[in-house]
Amino acid sequence: MTNVGNDRAQLANMAKASKQAFDADHLEVVADRGYFNSEEVLACVEQKITVTMPKPMTSVNRIKGLFVKQDFRYLKDEDVYLCPAGERLIYRYTREEADLMIRRYWSSNCPSCAMRSKCTTSKYRRIQRWEQEHHLEAMQARLDADPDKMRQRRVTAEHPFGTIKSWMGATHFLTKRLPNVRAEMALHVLAYNMTRVMNIIGSKALMAAIRG
Repeated sequence: MTNVGNDRAQLANMAKASKQAFDADHLEVVADRGYFNSEEVLACVEQKITVTMPKPMTSVNRIKGLFVKQDFRYLKDEDVYLCPAGERLIYRYTREEADLMIRRYWSSNCPSCAMRSKCTTSKYRRIQRWEQEHHLEAMQARLDADPDKMRQRRVTAEHPFGTIKSWMGATHFLTKRLPNVRAEMALHVLAYNMTRVMNIIGSKALMAAIRG
């Protein structure tokens, strides 16, 4: 439980806690895009946690009929981006933005490009690349290779929370202050888990397992 209004800073902490609970050397984690945060993904990589998660599409360029970053192909060996017109966007400089080291690329041929109207409203189309972006690209490659992972996450994770929210009703939590809310949520989860186990194996088998 947290009183933060979004999940973008929760991925690494929850993944590390899960890895410790399983006492695993390596863990695979599947999350929805609400957890997306570049630094959180990097923190997971450093802890031998493999994350599969879609990246939020925040650019409005596609709606405007313009090319988006996904239309530009990164050539690792040359450290350049290849644009839809076939031009190479070369590395120009690096600067820190929001604690991330961002590399910038563009081509000198943008002003004379016949496709510029489909690419940018500026003189040059600039592409940004985080220095650790290869981890995000690997994550996207895993998702592209196995898109059913997100369906598996949905049917696994959404059922418990949907059921618990239904039990809570419109009032949600009855207690106040984070420690009390955490205790209340723990009781909800315990009740869900007990009910789920009884539905799967029956109450007699559960009681036998508890006694044994």
